[in-house]
Amino acid sequence: MKAYKITIGAAWIAAVAALAPAAIAQNDPLRGPQDRIGFAAPAGVDNYRLGTGDKVRVIVYGEDDLGGAFDVDGSGTISLPLIGPVKAAGLSASQLEAEITGALADGYLNDPHVNVEVTTYRPFYVIGQVNKPGEYPYVNDMNVLNAVALAGGYTNQATEGSVCVRRNGGTKEECLDADETAKIYPGDVVRVPESVFWSVMSVISPLSGVALLGTAY
Repeated sequence: MKAYKITIGAAWIAAVAALAPAAIAQNDPLRGPQDRIGFAAPAGVDNYRLGTGDKVRVIVYGEDDLGGAFDVDGSGTISLPLIGPVKAAGLSASQLEAEITGALADGYLNDPHVNVEVTTYRPFYVIGQVNKPGEYPYVNDMNVLNAVALAGGYTNQATEGSVCVRRNGGTKEECLDADETAKIYPGDVVRVPESVFWSVMSVISPLSGVALLGTAY
């Protein structure tokens, strides 16, 4: 009977030893597979590319009725008086200005002057080990610490030294130190990972039940 208990205990320890490194690598942003992918910093907000959910203000100088506030809709366009839908998604504000200027000059106005500014950026998202995961409005110069604070702060199971960020439109995460130098941009998804301790505990807890079951006889 004693030999049976030792065998179960040994198997349990071996299983934990085999599984724990994988759990650590999966949840530790400094060791996970995404760490092997190179990332360039995204363009600043000055070079921001418009997308669905953004709001812009269009000013046509001398023609107040042709401007106003507009949402970039699900098709990536804004609908303007006189000229109708204009593709905005993927363009910077200055590029959208040029598109509108060209459309107005094509048979509508002589020498139009247009200004476009972004008034509301699309939201970003915080998930993982924060108290209030969800969608949050973007403001200029947002960083990781601001994002986590908006999301109610870290849970007691969080890794507080680093985060994983998937940039808007991207499919891979990049690893960033959780400090004021780590910038967040509209549409980003910020994931606060679970700490190594809790990752290992999530592996050990189910297996400990098996071990205890074996020692009960």
